[in-house]
Amino acid sequence: MLTLLLSAALVAATPVLREDNIPEIVSMMTLEEKAAIVVGGASRAFDGIGRDCDPVKGSAGNTHAIPRLGIPFIVLADGPAGLRINPTREGDEKTYYCTGFPIGTMLSSTWNTDLVEEVGRAMGNEVLEYGVDVLLGPGINIHRNPLCGRNFEYYSEDPLLAGEMAAAMVSGIQSNGVGACIKHFALNNQELNRLHNDALVSERAMREIYLKPFEIAVRKAQPWTIMTSYNYINGIHASESPDLLTAILRDTWGFEGTVMTDWGGGYDTAAQVHAGNDMVQSGSDRRYFELIDAVKEGRLEVADLDKCVARVLKLIVKSPRYKGYAYSNDPDLTAHAAVCRKAADEGVILLKNRKALPYKGNVALFGVTSYRFIAGGTGSGDVHRPYVVDLKQGLSDEGYELYAPLDGFYTEYMKDEDWRCRMIDGNNSWVIDRERPIEIVPMDLIASSAKEAGEAVITFGRVFGEGKDRDLYHSYMLQSRERELLEAVSSAFHKEGKKVVVILNIGGAVETASWRDLADAIVLAWQPGEEGGHTVASVLSGAVNPSGRLPMTLSMRYEDEPSAPNFPLIYADKPFNYSFYRRLENNRKDMSVKDIDYTEYKEDIFVGYRWFNTFAKKKIAWPFGFGLSYTSFRWSGMKVKETSDGWEVTLTVKNTGKMAGKDVVELYVSAPGKDMEKPKRELKGFAKTSLLDPGCSETVTILLPSGSLASYDEDSATWVTEKGRYTLSAARNASDRGIRKRIRI
Repeated sequence: MLTLLLSAALVAATPVLREDNIPEIVSMMTLEEKAAIVVGGASRAFDGIGRDCDPVKGSAGNTHAIPRLGIPFIVLADGPAGLRINPTREGDEKTYYCTGFPIGTMLSSTWNTDLVEEVGRAMGNEVLEYGVDVLLGPGINIHRNPLCGRNFEYYSEDPLLAGEMAAAMVSGIQSNGVGACIKHFALNNQELNRLHNDALVSERAMREIYLKPFEIAVRKAQPWTIMTSYNYINGIHASESPDLLTAILRDTWGFEGTVMTDWGGGYDTAAQVHAGNDMVQSGSDRRYFELIDAVKEGRLEVADLDKCVARVLKLIVKSPRYKGYAYSNDPDLTAHAAVCRKAADEGVILLKNRKALPYKGNVALFGVTSYRFIAGGTGSGDVHRPYVVDLKQGLSDEGYELYAPLDGFYTEYMKDEDWRCRMIDGNNSWVIDRERPIEIVPMDLIASSAKEAGEAVITFGRVFGEGKDRDLYHSYMLQSRERELLEAVSSAFHKEGKKVVVILNIGGAVETASWRDLADAIVLAWQPGEEGGHTVASVLSGAVNPSGRLPMTLSMRYEDEPSAPNFPLIYADKPFNYSFYRRLENNRKDMSVKDIDYTEYKEDIFVGYRWFNTFAKKKIAWPFGFGLSYTSFRWSGMKVKETSDGWEVTLTVKNTGKMAGKDVVELYVSAPGKDMEKPKRELKGFAKTSLLDPGCSETVTILLPSGSLASYDEDSATWVTEKGRYTLSAARNASDRGIRKRIRI
């Protein structure tokens, strides 16, 4: 009896996790419990009674629960374009679809941080109501090369634009009391051999270009978590770098959250924990025992492990699951679809318009993608959406009349192609190269439609995702049948004096220079999410005035890209031994294949427009920041006022056209460039107007912090602002001279 009373007293005295007693809880934990907290829930070796949790079906992973200390598990789920969970569950008639929002590249094309934050709020609400605690997004790596398979998840070639978009998205997601996870930290700029590739980059380029978006997001929005990347950086794995995860991230930037690996990332568990990588996801029995053995053998200090455990517990006590939130499993998908549509409307970019748009009339609709619109990319950046509006449906809902014989032909053709694609893809939703319908060139219908329809609309599509980079000839350039279709339609319709409109429903940059003269208008629709067809139809009709701007430079040809000589190039028409590029870890040191085992960032800080503006003597197809409108704007009255922390730039924008629209002011800075090599100009701020009616004006304000003019000096390992005259240019794109003012430092 006495023994039972003592046991009961001990149980009653055991503390439970609270926000204010984390150090006490850590001191009460066994080594095995600490290892279980750090290693993800996929490890089954931990014999605590809390391991058998029931996470949200289709989520990416979870943490271990330790009931005796009141520590619940939390759930982590993909992804950047919307929550990724299973839409159906065995024995349950209810569905659990999530809103498929526009891809990250399209969100950055809005140049509207308020709108991106609104998307984040809607996305975060679904995270909350479906019982997830942390959303694994956004992805904010730099668009170093257009062939990177994961660019669609990322925002821009420019670190400021990417960082501001990331901060807005994080703020929106976390306003729901759930966590965001910015990724992949850092330099995850190619997918080929991503687990073992070593990114060789200068300290200056790393600080100014590749780490800067993360720094902006951390300082402005304090994401709850950060995910380390798979790759090495200058010989050290990202998740094993104390300099990256502690000295820079925590000590310099002030990051207060939790760091986790990408799923299966890294190799030395003890080194990861020592570096400040708090969670090893998705966990494994091997990782669990490695961590315990490292402490017992003295290869890992208990103090290092305790720091990681404490940071994970800080994450847990903030989570909805710890707080007992009664999630509904019923978010307002209708309201969120409206947010999706709103964001897509502002992200569409009008690249070319030779009096072809807006147009409302009879349309000859070409291209298999018109009938199977692409909402987003593949892999962890994909979303199980309730529907996808294709362009046929969008045009019909907008009141367009489709040329019936052509529409009937495609409707029947797509039935066979849908069956073929399903047979190839099977039930696997994780295919790297999702099968797409084969393009067809219906010559007879091209001729008849040119005589009977008003305008031709052709859609070309591209879909890709993580794990593999893009093929140059079949993904970046127009394929032979696509080119044949465009040439035939252009010839037939132009012969009749009619216009041809090309829609690009794509996840990343494509070559346009060789064929753009065949089209009268080019609409860059990206991958606009589930409401894509409605968005594009509204842009074509003029119900939406396009206001998107390019977040990257579109070069004349791939070979002109500054990173082209130092990036893996894939040719689909040659034998491709994919296993060769997925090196085993124990062979990594024995391999020395350029752009596979290591990639040299020889362009240094001169990424994208920084290169083309400073060095390149060749023309570009479309400059960074470019985008047309159906109306016109006049800028005037640029003023620069010095403040206590920099400068305040104001400018008046007036709509001088005949249609309501939005405009974007981009602020570029040109430094003296005497003490240190500098790009000719760099984006240092931007602002988007509200919807201006014809004749209406708005004064926009852009703040230029003094620290934003500094460059990283490798010799002194400090940020240095050069003395001299700086030119501030309010411009429409990176190639536009714009309105200029000078300041002296």
